[in-house]
Amino acid sequence: MADSLEERAYAEAERAGRNRGRGGGGGGGDGGGMKREVRVSKTLSRLLRHQINNAGIQIDSSGYAELDKVLAWQPLRSLQVTFEDVLTVVRNNEKQRFSMKPNPTTNPSEDATSTDPTHWLIRANQGHSIAIASEALMKPITLEEGNVPAVAVHGTYFAFWPLIVQSGGLKPMGRNHVHLATGVPGSDAQVVSGMRRDAELLVYVDVAASLADGAMKWWISENGVVLTEGNEDGLVPTKYFKEVVGRSTDVGVLFRDGQHLADLPEGIKGIVPPGKGRGGGRSGGGRGRRGRGRGGRA
Repeated sequence: MADSLEERAYAEAERAGRNRGRGGGGGGGDGGGMKREVRVSKTLSRLLRHQINNAGIQIDSSGYAELDKVLAWQPLRSLQVTFEDVLTVVRNNEKQRFSMKPNPTTNPSEDATSTDPTHWLIRANQGHSIAIASEALMKPITLEEGNVPAVAVHGTYFAFWPLIVQSGGLKPMGRNHVHLATGVPGSDAQVVSGMRRDAELLVYVDVAASLADGAMKWWISENGVVLTEGNEDGLVPTKYFKEVVGRSTDVGVLFRDGQHLADLPEGIKGIVPPGKGRGGGRSGGGRGRRGRGRGGRA
């Protein structure tokens, strides 16, 4: 039952995301007064994470695509995105979502000053729903390497928490990985990505215990996001929840050391944040914006 609810919740989120993507303004799916840099970043993310295959653009084994082909994609052409626009987004994006490198075929001298798009490759560092090998994008986290992060925390919302509990843990929900941060953005200046800044619940995960059990593989991306595909069922089970607490609202301790201690307090409103799409989702069938019994996206 939980799985079908979760699948329905994600399907609704996907429909909402596609509907936004059909809006005006050159395919960015964002209207009105959104800053150009943000629109370019969102449109690049949509292509490089989710639609690169549908766009007919080849990527290499590490997820890199030729920048000139990327700039020729219709939604980016409609925005009249230039090489300089892309460079600005790559350099300034606070979550360091993208990487660029010289194209060895067309730029064998690796001229870092070239402004010719044919001389460059670009990729998204994580967040893909397209099939791509984790090894090509990220570095493995292992006990042997001693690179297990001291903190691995997943941010979610009150509206989605009941479904996470029903499902038995965290799922990638249409992406390739569950995303975690190595700290809480805003309170740790070192943390630039891995969690939305408006997350309401913090799910601390015991990465070391799951590795010791051989339960799942873990990875860290170029921009410091901790990721996992989950176990054989695509799940980060609740047994590895070290602690679950509210971020700004005191809801008590909901989980500790894999034990379910409490539900959300009765007064908590599970309101799905607007416009989350892939990053947040909404409840099944568009319901469940209020109340504790519905919700659906970790």
